[in-house]
Amino acid sequence: MSNLVLTVVGDDRAGLVAALADVVSAHGGNWEHSQLAELAGTFAGIVVVSVPDDRLADLTAALGQLDGLLTVTAHPGSDAPAVPAQKDLTLTVLGNDHPGIVRDISAVLSRHGASIESLTSESREAPMSGGRLFEATVVARLPQGAEPATIAADLERLAAEILVDISLAGE
Repeated sequence: MSNLVLTVVGDDRAGLVAALADVVSAHGGNWEHSQLAELAGTFAGIVVVSVPDDRLADLTAALGQLDGLLTVTAHPGSDAPAVPAQKDLTLTVLGNDHPGIVRDISAVLSRHGASIESLTSESREAPMSGGRLFEATVVARLPQGAEPATIAADLERLAAEILVDISLAGE
């Protein structure tokens, strides 16, 4: 079995997931994991599928036939087991929206060798101030030997600099 990581993008409308799932299933593939969303009127996502090795080329070719409905790009996935981690760290970020928040937070995590496992974010109207709020949840995998307290201190300093609240929870 081979794993494929599919990136999918298309104009949001009913039936997109069904069309993709039909192609995957028709080629003996199994839908393993996905994150799909409507973003700014566009449907976008990432899907991991497994497929028998002898059906891989046919599935990849068939995915190209969805063009016009969905643009699908297939990337080979890895079967390698994940490197053991000390723990995960979950961050919740909330503050006035401004450019650079994700860049700054990801830079701190990167300096400590943390890998972002997931990041969800949104910007929305602030209820009382008339401005925009930025909210994000980040799950970062810490490498062996990382000091969560040191990472937390760096993130707290950053929060004060960029004027956001960052709440931390270890998992």
